[in-house]
Amino acid sequence: MKIDLTNKTVVVTGGTGELGRTMIRSLAKCGANIAICYYSKKEFATELKDEIERENGIRGITVYADVANLDSIMAMKSEVLKSLGIADIIVNNAVIQINEWMSVLEQAPQDYESQFNSCVMHNVYMAKAFVPDMIKQNYGRIIGINTECAMQNFITQSAYVSGKRGMDGVLRVLAKEVGQYNITVNQVAPGWTISDGCRNTDGSEKNSNQDYPYIERVPMSRRGTDIEIANAVCFLASDLAGFITGVYLPVCGGNVMPCI
Repeated sequence: MKIDLTNKTVVVTGGTGELGRTMIRSLAKCGANIAICYYSKKEFATELKDEIERENGIRGITVYADVANLDSIMAMKSEVLKSLGIADIIVNNAVIQINEWMSVLEQAPQDYESQFNSCVMHNVYMAKAFVPDMIKQNYGRIIGINTECAMQNFITQSAYVSGKRGMDGVLRVLAKEVGQYNITVNQVAPGWTISDGCRNTDGSEKNSNQDYPYIERVPMSRRGTDIEIANAVCFLASDLAGFITGVYLPVCGGNVMPCI
């Protein structure tokens, strides 16, 4: 048994980010054709496309997308359809980064707006663009990248959490609306993850001694890696997860645990 996405078309927003690029590489290893959606890193997106095509024998394209703009999403969808065909799987990964997390009283109002647009409306726009074709073919996989913060609700997290909790509501409702068409809708919720920005050239983590206040709360006593997040995405994208929908799946070593 293996994860086989051969001949499937996957669209990944935020594809040039540290987590996005790892998910793209992992999905390509499973045989999927990939649309790499970028916002500003066009050159890196092209390099990544060339890499996954060369190493996996799949097809890739790069396409610009502003996930907070419906017209941009629809234009991106048209390019995917023209170049790769109907998208079987979408991974809604992009988010507008907040430079500094502050208390509710201090956080700028525009930070809440940016999180609403890049978390909630991003997922709404992607559904409007891609779900109609999924319904026609009676097949689809929708995967949103959420966060453990949505369950923690710690101080200074309010802007980020507000967007991610709103996203959670949209995707849970969507799962109920489209399940009859053999379309699953799930979320992967990473914890504080080791990725390229905090990894040495030998693969080890930079400054790991600074992680102790975080990892002391994690039952598995370590931080997760970008590859472990990507593995969960690949599983939910596959037919192995064909009867799983509406799930918020933490991939954080048990740092948060949804309870019944």
